[in-house]
Amino acid sequence: MFVPVPFSVQRIQVLVADADPMGSQLIAGALKRCRNQFDIVAMSSNSSDAILKLNEHKPDVAVISAELQDGPLMGFKVLNELRVAQFKTAPVMLLRDSERDLVIDAFRSGARGVFLRVQSFKALSKCIRMVHKGEVWASNADLEFVLEALTHLKPFQIVGAHGLRLLTKREEDVVRLVAEGMRNLEIAQQLNVNEHTVRNYLFRIFEKLGVSSRVELVLYAFSKQMTG
Repeated sequence: MFVPVPFSVQRIQVLVADADPMGSQLIAGALKRCRNQFDIVAMSSNSSDAILKLNEHKPDVAVISAELQDGPLMGFKVLNELRVAQFKTAPVMLLRDSERDLVIDAFRSGARGVFLRVQSFKALSKCIRMVHKGEVWASNADLEFVLEALTHLKPFQIVGAHGLRLLTKREEDVVRLVAEGMRNLEIAQQLNVNEHTVRNYLFRIFEKLGVSSRVELVLYAFSKQMTG
């Protein structure tokens, strides 16, 4: 008799870094209770140890508290080290409050998601699965912070590693309008083209920049302007 083999769910390897070891244990315990989903490969409480373990284990996702034992903002040091190392690890920044500057700096430093401690462990498991799939985890309020910050930046410009522009002038105009919160129809009216043309522009922009959504495009634009 044929017995079907159960579908194997891909397990996600996770590193947890928190100033409070008990906090790390609570997060790890909650994730372990999500059957066949997460493997906690390492836990850490300071930036140096977290960086060391990230290099050693190269987990799929890292949940990093802004506050670590060696300083209230040392989690950002870990984020920056992770970004420079160009690991495939997707970082989630753990914050106590949705504070504007911390949210912006988290995304600027390479976070793929911002998660608040007041949220549930169930929501954290969903956050980890989403960033592992390449999506961005951010509340509407967090995105508002990012969009507001964009309006105070210098004119949009993206250049490649050798200073060459990746986008045409018209494509940069489209990205600027997306960052201002406009929908495709509004962008078409602003640029005096049809909506189909705007969709084609966005398709080419996504291809050139390696992004897959409007949210990622906004965050990409934000990070390039903040670090450019």
